[in-house]
Amino acid sequence: MQGVTIGGKKVKFELVGEDDQADPRTGTTVAQRLVDAGVKGVIGHLNSGTSIPASRIYDQGGIPQISPASTNPKLTQQNFKGVFRTIANDVQQGGALGSFAVKSLGAKKVAIIDDRTAYGQGLADETDKAVKAAGGQVVAREFTTDKATDFNAILTKIRATNPDVIFFGGMDAQAGPMLRQLKQLGVSAKFLTGDGGCSPEMIKLAGDAVTSTTYCSMAGLPLDKMPGGAAFRDQYKKRFGGEVQLYAPYAYDAAMAVVKAMEKAGSVEPAKYLPELKKISFNGVTGNVAFDDKGDIKEGAVTIYNFKDGNWVPM
Repeated sequence: MQGVTIGGKKVKFELVGEDDQADPRTGTTVAQRLVDAGVKGVIGHLNSGTSIPASRIYDQGGIPQISPASTNPKLTQQNFKGVFRTIANDVQQGGALGSFAVKSLGAKKVAIIDDRTAYGQGLADETDKAVKAAGGQVVAREFTTDKATDFNAILTKIRATNPDVIFFGGMDAQAGPMLRQLKQLGVSAKFLTGDGGCSPEMIKLAGDAVTSTTYCSMAGLPLDKMPGGAAFRDQYKKRFGGEVQLYAPYAYDAAMAVVKAMEKAGSVEPAKYLPELKKISFNGVTGNVAFDDKGDIKEGAVTIYNFKDGNWVPM
């Protein structure tokens, strides 16, 4: 980042990177390490299951945290004054998924599975509510874990309820094998999952079991539909030599929110720039970046994708 002046001085930003390994315990260890290192702001974490416990440590340390990827509503419902996200939450995403299953896919009967993580269960709960609100029936509610690979027992139970749509709240590592096992069991229900399964990895793991009746959702807009998407892609490729990673635009906007708040406050100190962060509003890569009183992004979009020609295609 070049040419940033804060309080009349040119500043240089340095990235302090930590890996929470998608593990809540590691997440809190990492958070404490960052607080002890005296960082001025945190962009992260990725998973809700690590963001939520880590947020308490950042709050105690007085350090603002902006997640570009954690969608569980609880993150911003804890009344911590320095917690934000640049992506739509699961209330918005689950509402879109449940409504889509009933109104667009014509489902009367929906079976729901989750992986019992903060993310997976949270999204499944919101989808469950939205299915019922749209007039659909939830005929089965099963759960697994985020480490499981064998789903035959719960899928056999679900098969007996003859659902029109099966929704899975969880990650691609489970969604792919689950789809394969549904095919082996001869279940013809449409398959719907959230952003955790909306990845190239899910397609790879599912193999020929992923078909035109497989759908997923993504908080936010496709890169091509983002106001700054095309320019971001060009710069990203030039800088990193590869395709844009899923949450990169949201992480970039999160970092820019911190920088702009620091510029306005004329200080890099969290206590000084946090009031400016709360009222920030600017045109980012992903759209307008402004937070509500809880710290959620005000204009959170949700996109539904369908599997077509070997890829996820926005509908």
